[in-house]
This record gives sequence, C-alpha cells and structure tokens, in this order.
Amino acid sequence: MSDMSDMNQADQLALTRAVMAILDGWGLSAEAMLLLLDLPKGTPGRALRKYREHSPFPDDLAVMQRLEQIIGIADALRTSYPHNPAMGTLWLQQRNSRFQDRAPLTVMVDEGMEGLLAVRMHLDCSYDWHLDNNK
Repeated sequence: MSDMSDMNQADQLALTRAVMAILDGWGLSAEAMLLLLDLPKGTPGRALRKYREHSPFPDDLAVMQRLEQIIGIADALRTSYPHNPAMGTLWLQQRNSRFQDRAPLTVMVDEGMEGLLAVRMHLDCSYDWHLDNNK
C-alpha cells in the first residue's frame, strides 16, 4: 500500500473505517490514535469521528505506511488468537519483556513507525523474514 490514489472513494472509505475499527477495538484514546496514525499536527481528536463515518484518511505516505503496519499487526493477532479475538487486544495492553516491560500498544504510540515495526516483527515472523531478505 503506497497511497490511496490507486483506490476509488468507496475503497478508501472502507479502509479508513476498517482501521478505525481496529484502533477502537484496541482501546486507544483519541490522542493515542492521532499519534499512532501520524495525522497532521493540530488535528483535533474530534476529527476522528469523520474518519469513522464519512471521510477517508489523508493520502499521505507516512499515514499509508502506518496503516499498512496496523493492518499487518491486526492480521497477525487474528492468526495468533483465532478462537478468541479479545486475547489479541489483551496481549497488546499487557507488559511484555520483549519491549522492556512495556505494553506493545505503548511501544507503538511512543515510538511511532519504529514501534509499529517492532511489534509487527515480533508477531509476524514471515514479515520479519521478508524485511531481512530485502536488505
């Protein structure tokens, strides 16, 4: 996923709503969502409502890269916990020794793209392998 210009309006909106549902399911605050998505500075938390309802995310490379990671993490959690989706959210919220005793959600919000990559590589060994082989 490089940008939204290759998608029609309906697909852009469907992607936006799907990502917002993921973030809502993870229990993130509006402030944490804004940071995680790297939306433009000054974007108010109330702007997230329009993304849930009727507007696609901005067609911005940084946002698109983060969407790709969020979707990859959600997919890895789905395959890790296929019989209980709530376990994925619980895993994200609990401290983990792999992340210096911080919760993966905290790592993602605090470290941005690097945090998203670290969590995805931890969850998805095939993604980690893909990155190593493309260096």
